[in-house]
Amino acid sequence: MEKVLIVGDGAREHAIAWALERSGVVINAVVGHRNPGIEEVARRTGGRLYLGSPTDPGTVVKAAEDSSPDLVVIGPEEPLFAGVSDALRERGFRTLGASRRLSIIEMRKDFARSLQWKYGVPGRLIYGVFKDVEEAYRFSRSVGAVAIKPIRQAGGKGVRVIYGDAAYLDFDEVYRRGAEDVLKQLAGYRDVDTAVLVEEAVWGVEFTVQALTDGESMFFFPPVQDNPHAYEYGVGPECGGMGTVSPLPFLEEGEVEEAKRAVELTVKALGEELGERYVGVISGQMMLTARGPVIIEYYSRLGDPEALNALYLYGGDAYTLFSLAADGKLHKAERRFREEHTVVKALAPLGYPHRRDVARGRRIYVDWDVIKREGCLVFFSSVEERDGAYVTLGSRALEILAPGRTAEEAYQRSERCMSAVGGDGVYYRRDIGSPEYMSSMAAKAEKVRAVYRWRRERGLGGRVVVWEPGVGLREYKL
Repeated sequence: MEKVLIVGDGAREHAIAWALERSGVVINAVVGHRNPGIEEVARRTGGRLYLGSPTDPGTVVKAAEDSSPDLVVIGPEEPLFAGVSDALRERGFRTLGASRRLSIIEMRKDFARSLQWKYGVPGRLIYGVFKDVEEAYRFSRSVGAVAIKPIRQAGGKGVRVIYGDAAYLDFDEVYRRGAEDVLKQLAGYRDVDTAVLVEEAVWGVEFTVQALTDGESMFFFPPVQDNPHAYEYGVGPECGGMGTVSPLPFLEEGEVEEAKRAVELTVKALGEELGERYVGVISGQMMLTARGPVIIEYYSRLGDPEALNALYLYGGDAYTLFSLAADGKLHKAERRFREEHTVVKALAPLGYPHRRDVARGRRIYVDWDVIKREGCLVFFSSVEERDGAYVTLGSRALEILAPGRTAEEAYQRSERCMSAVGGDGVYYRRDIGSPEYMSSMAAKAEKVRAVYRWRRERGLGGRVVVWEPGVGLREYKL
């Protein structure tokens, strides 16, 4: 029986373990905490957990040497940034996960933007990189509506989006404070310069295209829509994601294909730029805008919660699929997906995402009879089992996937399952996947679609003119 070593301990890794268990393999995992879901899958398949840092190459290699896996699957981004995949490959382990050099496409937002412009990858945005707050402020004023981001991936957090249509705001102060906050956030990282990326803000419908690649072939999962804001109706601080829906009936096939093409061209550009074959996952967080699909950022792994939708909807054998990618034979992969709809919702403790001290130590419960009756799946994240109860560790506690024959059926089932979990100060977003939510996304998509089609029909789709201080009018060809 084949053995797999999974690196990571979140809901995404629990979903990877669930998918691989269905392939009939033994599951072992390197985890920073005892995720009860991953631990249960390991127990059922005859595997075990290795408690240690998933970002430490030595710890992971030692676990691999002990368990002798036929395949290692790296779930999160931080182990990739730390060179875990490189260390495993150097010792001869068959590994699915981008190298440290290639995972820079996610780790460094400034590198990703530069690569797009150098190689003409479609979906580009105007941007600038600054170490000085005043320089960032001047560029922000010239662009108007901007997104201010740390140049490093920071767990999906730290982004400030400022639109120029709210007259009650003091924009001078908002621009400066946004840059200052981002620079402060980067102070805790030692693997990157302290700098801020300022890029034009766009409006539209967000979605994610996730793909496996062996550097030559691409295997795309159905597009997923993530909801990165903590509270209902897309308000509140950005966090790791409070829920997802897939498939997305409000997107047209041509729009999805355009997004896939941008991701595929990015893989080719990385190969040319770095001289290395990309083996692993690459995802594009996209937005359908008045210019068509644009790239907001990249992932060098499956998203969380987006991975749950993708792995559930895949109708083939996950171990075979991952192995083909690791072996450079992805062109042989079976492209088969379930004709179902899925809604994922995350349960988070009060205090998340900014007050982890407040979010820790909360006890939660799961009514497994309701979960089983409804046909939902529970994927554990930042919790441990203590004295017969689940106790939060400071981040999202668990994620529930609800399938359905229709989008509304999946939503109603998700609500019934979310009512079966609770505890001492927890919350989730009820709006995700609702009929009103789906209708609002369809309406938003129609608005931006009408504009980008009008622009393209008149040859205006690839030009933007911006006035920049000290430069004057500058035309960007997109």
